[in-house]
Amino acid sequence: METCIEVQNVVKRFRDQVVLKNVSISFEKGKIHGIVGRNGSGKTVLFKCICGLMHPEEGVILVNGKRVGRDVDMPEDIGAIIEAPGFLPNYSGYKNLRFLANIRRKIGKEEILNVLKTVGLDPESRKHVGKHSLGRRQRLGIAQAIMEDPEILILDEPTAGLDPQGVSALLELLASLRDGLGMTILMATHDMDVVPLCCDYAYLLGGGSVLARGTPEELFAQAELLRANHLRLPRIAHLMAILRDRDGLDVAPVGTIGAARRELLRLLKQEELL
Repeated sequence: METCIEVQNVVKRFRDQVVLKNVSISFEKGKIHGIVGRNGSGKTVLFKCICGLMHPEEGVILVNGKRVGRDVDMPEDIGAIIEAPGFLPNYSGYKNLRFLANIRRKIGKEEILNVLKTVGLDPESRKHVGKHSLGRRQRLGIAQAIMEDPEILILDEPTAGLDPQGVSALLELLASLRDGLGMTILMATHDMDVVPLCCDYAYLLGGGSVLARGTPEELFAQAELLRANHLRLPRIAHLMAILRDRDGLDVAPVGTIGAARRELLRLLKQEELL
């Protein structure tokens, strides 16, 4: 397994409060990693430490082999949206990105036009950002984060406030960035329905510690642990529970669509209906 981010025994405090407690995670390159946990579990603080926006009191963070805070202050390999991106409301998406690109002068007009196409926005549109829907602003924020071609994309609650159509479109975009560009994506979310739809791996943070990790299927198998951390199972898990408990079908508890499909196919074959 080739990793691009190594978090080793990281501790972060705010006065007397320990926000991250000996957190250790290895993030595999070219995968989508979902970080789940209730508000205050340490997700955002962890992301800020990885990006170099905060510095832990203990532990080591390596991004592509470089130690954050020693070898590099803020890793250039990372594009991030940790808080709502601020755009000039009376300018178009292109003009906003051009203004930001002029700060570091690493890219020009062609790259900006291409990245707008990549995230599904019309590069020729003159519509002011202030009139964009939340979903379009999220796409523009991702364009901002990836326009200088980072290897890693970090997103904090990217689906918050989006309608189901907006969520679906955003997840398709993230999958295309992973599959088409080989981008590594870290995504913090409390929307448990999102994780099985797009994440390769998932991690549960609670009280500043990593409580569970694995594939989404492995994570959602720990239903009691999730409930203890005030997180619900995905809707597909509730559906399978209804089939088992109310309808008496012999189905195993599952938490992902893929696992549910396999389980239902097994049941159909068992009943000789397939």
